[in-house]
Amino acid sequence: MEGCAVRRAVSVRRDMGKAFGRFKKESGKRFLEIGFFLAVMALTFRAVFAGQDAGELTAALRRMDPAGMAIAVALGMVFICMEGLMLRILLRTMGQKSGLLKCIGYSFVGFFYSGITPSASGGQPMQLYYMKKDGNRLGDSAVALMVAALCYKLALVCIGAGLLLGRYGMLRERMGGYFGFYVLGMVLNTLLVALILGVMLFPQIMTGMIAGAERGCVRAGVLKPKRERMEKVCRFVESYRDAVAFLKKHPGKLCLVMMLTFVQRSTVFILTWVVYWGMGLDGTDALTVIFLQAAVYIAVDMLPVPGAQGITELMYVQVFGRIFVGGTLTASMLICRSANFYMPMLVSLIVSAAAQLCARRDKNAGKAAGALSTSFGSRAAR
Repeated sequence: MEGCAVRRAVSVRRDMGKAFGRFKKESGKRFLEIGFFLAVMALTFRAVFAGQDAGELTAALRRMDPAGMAIAVALGMVFICMEGLMLRILLRTMGQKSGLLKCIGYSFVGFFYSGITPSASGGQPMQLYYMKKDGNRLGDSAVALMVAALCYKLALVCIGAGLLLGRYGMLRERMGGYFGFYVLGMVLNTLLVALILGVMLFPQIMTGMIAGAERGCVRAGVLKPKRERMEKVCRFVESYRDAVAFLKKHPGKLCLVMMLTFVQRSTVFILTWVVYWGMGLDGTDALTVIFLQAAVYIAVDMLPVPGAQGITELMYVQVFGRIFVGGTLTASMLICRSANFYMPMLVSLIVSAAAQLCARRDKNAGKAAGALSTSFGSRAAR
């Protein structure tokens, strides 16, 4: 009996060693991503503020009405919280019990990891991880995130197409040499909408994609061949197929999420006009400011740079150079980017860190409970 207890203790220690190794590897990766994000941010700020007069910039910032500043910051936060509301609607429709605050937490986690990874590629995997950890079915969570992404991209494609049809001349004139980025953004978003729809309507595509990726990783030596892994994939795809079929029976919920997505995207576009109004400027109508901000957003949405930093600021200067006059251009850009990206990133960092600490605490508690159970079992056997 004592030998069994020793073997269990050795096994627990080995598992803990492996877990610690994985933690170190993941932590190192996160630090690299955050470091790259900060480096890009530093280079962006250096380029933007080079040659700027500090006194002039300060005077321009003081022109901003406090009420306008508060509204701009609130719009930046509402943008993230509305995604949480949409996730809650989708998860509840599929029978999952995550509350609104939990879903808003998933949105902040997604915003943070999307912001520090190229093409916002890290957000959804981390959201999926925490959803699963909170007891949501993996298939349901994946479908909820995919529907949210589909609505998001579809909204951008619809808005972008409307701008091309109704304001083509304005776009070509104001965007200048950056108009090509707008076209690229439209093409990439349209292709992504088609891909997401294909995966949702034909789940076997997902099975083939995952199986192909798994085979590639095995051949490259990244993964060891395991039959259990593909069995898990098949169970996930089955769960995913059930969730998609269930959502098809609730078109009203899907329409509601689509409408909320349009409102959510509009908060970012309106934010720039709020800054324009808050600085006491006039001469350009609200719709023009809103449409131009939408064009910038679409143009940078799929670029492989964390947070689209650098290119967003350069495009902002090009597009709004004749709108934010009287030395207010750089100050307005600083306020807009702080309200719709940097401040939400800071809040998202805090939420993500808290989520990680809670996850680690729960994991440690589970291990401690398992160790106690093993210990008591060994004593009882003796």
